[in-house]
Amino acid sequence: MKHILIVLAPALLGAAELPRLEQLFDTKLSPAERANICFELRGNSSEEVIGAMARAIENPALLSCAADNLRIAKAVEPLRQALHSSNAQTRAAAARELGSFQDVALLKDLNAAAHDPNLLVASNALGALAVYRDPAVLPYLGALAAAGGMIGDMALERILELDPQLAISIARRLIQSSQVSDTLYAIRTMARAGDGSDLPQLARIAGAAEDVQTQPSRGFGFMPPINLARAAQSAIAQIKTRTSE
Repeated sequence: MKHILIVLAPALLGAAELPRLEQLFDTKLSPAERANICFELRGNSSEEVIGAMARAIENPALLSCAADNLRIAKAVEPLRQALHSSNAQTRAAAARELGSFQDVALLKDLNAAAHDPNLLVASNALGALAVYRDPAVLPYLGALAAAGGMIGDMALERILELDPQLAISIARRLIQSSQVSDTLYAIRTMARAGDGSDLPQLARIAGAAEDVQTQPSRGFGFMPPINLARAAQSAIAQIKTRTSE
């Protein structure tokens, strides 16, 4: 009899979950009540619960909890599928959680998400790529950095931590960009990883007559004026100090 009860227990538990899962999508309940149900299911990796979370990640009131639950359950495929959602918030949440796995098989998916037209999705995907320590991530970060823009500039910062030589090679091309922010990030990279061969280019920028330029907002509020000449002067001083040591 005991053996029968042991066998039946998981089945009974699974059956008990179903009404709770139905309540998760009951619009008669308040968002807070439905969120509490979602939290109660955290750590449950049954097929029914994972299926419910894959559905809940499309719901604005549940998506953050559902994305967390899928990550904790190591449900990679539902998160991967969520990268193709029509809901930008869902795509952004999925990109953020997928980075925690640091699985090289996900690099192409995250790289595609880093090119998403929605800035939150793209920045979350870049953040996911940035946590990788495997060298396999470098070609993806390198391509993003070489393209410039806000995502590319952040990618360049991460490359500088992982592979300074790659970072400086990208910076030497990016410094010619017409985008002020790209030039600034290139200068900063040269300051930390450049050498004497970078001094002539930096000197030209440092000696420019119009040394204060402004950068329009890039999606996260007002950007203050950027003084490229001053940044170049600082980079020159850092290179000279570093190379003379």
